[in-house]
Amino acid sequence: MLALVVVVACGGTPPATDNASKVVKTIRVERADSVSRDFAALTTADDAVTLAFKISGRVADIPVAKGVAVSRGALLAELDSKDVELQVDASRAAYNEALSRLQRAERLMAHSAISRQEFESLESAVTQAKSRYENSLDMLDDTRITAPFSGVVERTYVDAYQRVTSGESVVRIVNPISTTVGFTAPEELVPQLSLPSTHFSVEFDAWRGVRFRALIKSYARTSSDALGFPVSLRLVDVDTTRYRISPGMTCVATVTTPQHDRDAVVVPLTAIYAPLGGYDYVWVVKDDHLFMSRVFLGSVVGSDKVVVERGLRPGDRVVVAGVYHLQEGARVTVEESKTM
Repeated sequence: MLALVVVVACGGTPPATDNASKVVKTIRVERADSVSRDFAALTTADDAVTLAFKISGRVADIPVAKGVAVSRGALLAELDSKDVELQVDASRAAYNEALSRLQRAERLMAHSAISRQEFESLESAVTQAKSRYENSLDMLDDTRITAPFSGVVERTYVDAYQRVTSGESVVRIVNPISTTVGFTAPEELVPQLSLPSTHFSVEFDAWRGVRFRALIKSYARTSSDALGFPVSLRLVDVDTTRYRISPGMTCVATVTTPQHDRDAVVVPLTAIYAPLGGYDYVWVVKDDHLFMSRVFLGSVVGSDKVVVERGLRPGDRVVVAGVYHLQEGARVTVEESKTM
């Protein structure tokens, strides 16, 4: 019986040997002819303006509210104009009186009844009276704020019957259709923004998978803080009947620049093996065995790739998953990954 038990026990599943081949997901790296980098972005208004009165006074009416659509020339705010209207009436009367005196003087001049000096004095008085009258008319126009373009009221800053001073913010309007996208770029990208070989595209959170072509609109060459350099893009060839893009929409701006380093390649971030306190490595598969290769990394591409400047060559096969569970020299079976 004891011999039988020993025989049965020995007939179980044999233990795993070191020669067992582990399956690993790999890719063949390719030369990085260009590098695409993604940045969180936001649409901004093409046209936006905060309006104010040129003169001081008491607000008589604000016939608009936040979110209201207005057409060009629409009334946005109005001051109590009684005092200004009185000035207009007084200056008009003074101008008409000065003009009447000049007309009488012209008849007298025809008969040499007044001197040339007196006549010229009356001409000067008419000019001054006309200027005061026209200034009062301008002041009457300044009691009204009208929309300089069609848009939407973003905010009102004052209420009716409130007294305001010259230049104090009263109402802000914006263009509801936006073709401008803003993001912040790192310093090393700034010199490449204006190059003809640099390309831009934008993908909105609202329309995943749809890429909008963009051109550089402007960018800051200096930074006021440590956060980066503000960049503005202009969307082109947008089908506005299908895609309504408004200020404040979130999106991703992609900047594609040429890669001049002939030795640089791109690999997924999941291929990087970075042990604590060590360097950066990748696992290279050669003759069905693993070899650890130190790499020197460049910039991150998008959200899941990185440029390898040194340490790999185009055509090398690297492991892209489970890199922290591998051993140098281990025998592996290659599974081609479709993600790159």
